Amino acid sequence: MPTPLKAASDRSQRPHFQVEAESAPDTFRPPAIVVRDFHAWYGDFKALSDISLDIPRNQVTALIGPSGCGKSTLLRWINRLNDTVISARASGKIEMIGEADDAFDILDQELDTVSLRRRVGIVFQKPNPFPKSIYDNVAFGPRLHFHIGRQALDELVEWSLRKAAVWDEVKDRLHKPALGLSGGQQQRLCIARAIAIGPEILLMDEPCSALDPGSTVKIEDLIFELKENYTIIIVTHNMQQAARVSDQTAFFFEGKLVESGPTQQLYTRPSIKQTEDYITGRFG
Repeated sequence: MPTPLKAASDRSQRPHFQVEAESAPDTFRPPAIVVRDFHAWYGDFKALSDISLDIPRNQVTALIGPSGCGKSTLLRWINRLNDTVISARASGKIEMIGEADDAFDILDQELDTVSLRRRVGIVFQKPNPFPKSIYDNVAFGPRLHFHIGRQALDELVEWSLRKAAVWDEVKDRLHKPALGLSGGQQQRLCIARAIAIGPEILLMDEPCSALDPGSTVKIEDLIFELKENYTIIIVTHNMQQAARVSDQTAFFFEGKLVESGPTQQLYTRPSIKQTEDYITGRFG
């Protein structure tokens, strides 16, 4: 099994970002996740059929498509959250290739899912802070998984909150209830909680859908900054958001992967008319 990871360190400042049709394509990135011949069911209902997709390392990959097309199902299998759904089953392969080039099949029934979830964090559509203090929300994972002293824990909590761009707003009330924060602050706190245990991959299931426009801008800026240290997969129904934040986009429809590729290419020169129709709002 993979070994636990240390928290990633900051390596650069946020550069300017804009999706432009004429901009040069990004350099090749090796995959962090490789999906091959993947099928998923809930009971007799087949949610995903024959999915093959590479998720590049340290980039943002957006999964787009109408409601019920299987985007969130794929996300939940990457984190093995569907283990708790009695009717859920899957076949094929979802391989994670770690930063140390250690590779393993996420669907392996012998896999330690606790260790997996240290490496693959997830942020949900609705902010879900624990009914604890701001500090204890972020400290919960490190206390559970690692032997860590108080000073080191204090530093890790601060680092995580800074990385999630919420430290300046909460530093004077760390021991106040997290549920007293605004929705946008709660979502950034949940991101801080997710990265505090040092994941390599961060899954985001419509992280802005319940937020106001101002909070959405902050989360989108944060997503762009975080990809320096994390591979990010985001599910979104917002076509403009996918264009703003993602490097790669995969379009799903009725449980099938229709088309995937660099975001600027998919949005300006899609290979399949169904992709163009969805992106331009003709259906969905």
